[in-house]
Amino acid sequence: MNQDLSRRLAAEALGTAFLLAVVVGSGIMGESLAGGNTAIALLGNTIATGAILVVLILIFGPLSGAHFNPAVTLSFVMQGTLEKRIALLYVAAQIAGGLAGMLIAHAMFEEPLFQASEKLRTGPAQWLAEFVATFGLLATILGCVRFRPDAVAYAVGLYITAGYWFTASTSFANPAVTIARSFTDTFSGIRPLDAPGFIIAQLLGAVAATLVFAWLLAPKAAESSASEQAAE
Repeated sequence: MNQDLSRRLAAEALGTAFLLAVVVGSGIMGESLAGGNTAIALLGNTIATGAILVVLILIFGPLSGAHFNPAVTLSFVMQGTLEKRIALLYVAAQIAGGLAGMLIAHAMFEEPLFQASEKLRTGPAQWLAEFVATFGLLATILGCVRFRPDAVAYAVGLYITAGYWFTASTSFANPAVTIARSFTDTFSGIRPLDAPGFIIAQLLGAVAATLVFAWLLAPKAAESSASEQAAE
């Protein structure tokens, strides 16, 4: 494995680890300080997650693209901009990093390291919410990459901040996050039994968004090509 790929995989693992440490840790902190008020706990969880996404994308974006998410990686494979072999390594790094971040959050808050969540999150409404959440996340990324690449970090952070509140599932929108959260029986958890339904919905949302935006953005590419030819 060459050094460049090693750095890219390390960036994906570290970024996803920090993301999960924040998601799980802020959930624990929020719940402990909210005095039983779930809205306040969710607000704390939301702000911390949206903020860290901006920071992580700014740090790791130039290194690996800052996917931190198998659904995002799948989209780039579909677009032909990421090799399948490298994509599989990205996904492995994201899942490993997510699990590490979850364990670190448990250790920081003196929680048992190994847990299985008992938090029920299932049903058609929740699956639809995850489809919508992931579709919207990919729409944010694809649109910004085309038109405002400098704004990706801020747009993603803001989208997930909104997603926590407008989706019934609180916008996991990430299979690696879903896997890691199934092993925490804290505020942000999801039962392992419920995780596959979320992951399928997320992957379908990513595929749908990639296909829709390949069509939606194609006229722009055609116009640019025509303009360049005219200039020649």
